[in-house]
Amino acid sequence: MADAPPTIHHHHHHGTTILNQIAVDYCPEACIHHPSAAEIHVAFDHRGGARWRSTTRFRYGTFGARIRCPGGNTSGLNYNIYLSSLEGDKSQDEIDFEFLGKDNTSVQTNFYTVGSGCREQIHQLGFDASEDFHEYLIKWGPELIEWVVDGEVVRREERKEGEPWPEKPMFLYASVWDASYIDKGRWTGEYVGSDAPYVCKYKDVRVPIENVVIEEEGEEEKK
Repeated sequence: MADAPPTIHHHHHHGTTILNQIAVDYCPEACIHHPSAAEIHVAFDHRGGARWRSTTRFRYGTFGARIRCPGGNTSGLNYNIYLSSLEGDKSQDEIDFEFLGKDNTSVQTNFYTVGSGCREQIHQLGFDASEDFHEYLIKWGPELIEWVVDGEVVRREERKEGEPWPEKPMFLYASVWDASYIDKGRWTGEYVGSDAPYVCKYKDVRVPIENVVIEEEGEEEKK
């Protein structure tokens, strides 16, 4: 008897739409987009990994996806979904969900303002993120950020008077990469690679319907 399909709760998807178009920043052969199935697969193997992103920036809204993390011995790898004003920019704003390959039963959250982070928290998931799809959402507003897993808020940050806040328009990004060189392997573990290729699957990637930031000649205009 076939398994019944999982029940999908759409009540917290108000104001979002499926992301149909992506840009791949590097190694496009390791990133496969299936728009008809609303899935994006990112592989990591001897070629390295890949990173995709939305083609536009947004300011505020709900972002995320149903994600099935790669299985096997994923030690050393980082796979993620996050918002960033521009990946690699030293003054970026950023809001993260990051999986640390040494442990697929937890997820790390963090946020950056003008390139400054150090706000990491680890959250126990209560499941192995590689065994099935689970939903991870970032709800970002001018006064509040919530990180939500399967409809449950795992972290909530409220803006405090006089403190910096992520407010630059941001792309939605996701990548799989070898982070084993960071902190001598203590962050994600040492890379083993015995189960490559490692494939992280993103399904029903969501972005806001509104709050798209159109950039022309250096000026930002909200659509």
